[in-house]
Amino acid sequence: MKVTGVYENGVLTEERPGAVAPPAELWRSRKGGLVIVECPQRIPCNPCNTSCPTGAIKEFADINDVPSIDYEKCTGCGLCVAKCPGLACFVADLTYGDGKALMKLPYEMLPLPEKGGRVACLGRTGEKICEGTVAAVAEPLKDRTRVVHVVIPADKVGEVRAVKVVG
Repeated sequence: MKVTGVYENGVLTEERPGAVAPPAELWRSRKGGLVIVECPQRIPCNPCNTSCPTGAIKEFADINDVPSIDYEKCTGCGLCVAKCPGLACFVADLTYGDGKALMKLPYEMLPLPEKGGRVACLGRTGEKICEGTVAAVAEPLKDRTRVVHVVIPADKVGEVRAVKVVG
């Protein structure tokens, strides 16, 4: 099936306001990573902004605005990943090394992945993109919301949006 618009059955298919990757030159050099926010619909939501300790996710003029990011301020802390109710925030660190990237992804399922374990890395429609290795399972807000840090091939950062425990 050919995808012809921004959405096909609710799945994001191209960049647009609220769903833009970080600038490539900054992304390749920023240790700790940069946030990717894929929230292109105007809805009344702003936890990504209110949880950001550096102000990298800019304040909304209207509660329905799509997020806008000042990448110079982003530290890749991942608090927005844990706070986003729509699972639309991710962090990707392209400086991880040897053709690998570290992604920080929201995780709300059981069983929890284990550090050092292998996981299936999934795309926007749930299809398996690759396998990854869990570097950490964090709970940054201490509210039982997990953020899984997974090492993946760097060329898959634009596709991987979730993980699944296998085996």
